[in-house]
Amino acid sequence: MPRIQLRITGDRDVFDDVINAIHGLDRIEYVEEIDDFGSDIRDDSSSLDLSDDVASRTYTVEIEVPNDKVGERVREVAEETAGTREAAIEFVYPDENEI
Repeated sequence: MPRIQLRITGDRDVFDDVINAIHGLDRIEYVEEIDDFGSDIRDDSSSLDLSDDVASRTYTVEIEVPNDKVGERVREVAEETAGTREAAIEFVYPDENEI
């Protein structure tokens, strides 16, 4: 079964809205938040904790779907929901070695 992993940068409310929208779709196998311990670590400490950085955080979620058609619908809904809340969304494609 195809798995979709996505990251959302924004506040917790935006992330929860995206998760709720995905849960509202038919035929979703599971949706699981993934702890991404490296997401809070910045390579450039010169801008660490500036006011622009403090308000948002990156959240990662993994979704399992039965087929590519449902997966495409998940991507559409996630992108639309995050976009209406002006949050950044990134679709993470697994390394071929992990499949």
